[in-house]
Amino acid sequence: MNKVVANADDAVRDIPSGATLMLGGFGLCGIPENCIASLVKQGTKDLTCISNNAGVDGFGIGLLLENKQVKKMISSYVGENAEFERQLLSGELEVELVPQGTLATRCMATGYGMPAVFLQAGYGTEVAEGKEVREFNGKNYLMEMAFDSDYAIVKAWKGDKMGNLIFKDTARNFNPLMAMAGKITIAEVEELVEPGELDPNHIHTPGIYVHRIFQGTSYEKRIEQRTVRQRK
Repeated sequence: MNKVVANADDAVRDIPSGATLMLGGFGLCGIPENCIASLVKQGTKDLTCISNNAGVDGFGIGLLLENKQVKKMISSYVGENAEFERQLLSGELEVELVPQGTLATRCMATGYGMPAVFLQAGYGTEVAEGKEVREFNGKNYLMEMAFDSDYAIVKAWKGDKMGNLIFKDTARNFNPLMAMAGKITIAEVEELVEPGELDPNHIHTPGIYVHRIFQGTSYEKRIEQRTVRQRK
């Protein structure tokens, strides 16, 4: 199976309007910049986006929001995006806020083929509304459903043409979990190498999970919040 595609445009070419996407990254670290830019250019509409965050104004998923391409956002943190806030308050955007650990575990459950998991996070809060509660060993747990994701779009530091991936530092948070969970997983990498060039002991995502891979270009790697101390 030839998994290598020419570029981001080719990788996302068949993502239809109305699709459910997982987008890897943590804040602005390790986000699939090239694929997001291609989705903006492609104009795919009514997307349900599952992501740790909603990007920022003018970058990341923020670009899809500004272009009115997102119908629903499922995230654990959305505090850096004014356009997200505007669309939420105006009723233009459907939002599901999920505790961060729950978001990660639901991604993992999808990858492992588990239909649901039981978690304590959110019990007794608005997060629990409409969800089944079960008691185990005297403690109450919420039943959280695994995600149903059409595509997972991730960004890795290095990958080989078989789809094996290595993530770097903070980018390792959500990318490996989401790479397991997509019916079709698309990986963009900073460096694409031949099979056998990656140390098997350092691979975070085996190629069996990856369906398309390409070497990305022109990564901005923005810093979400830059803080410097004042000079004396």
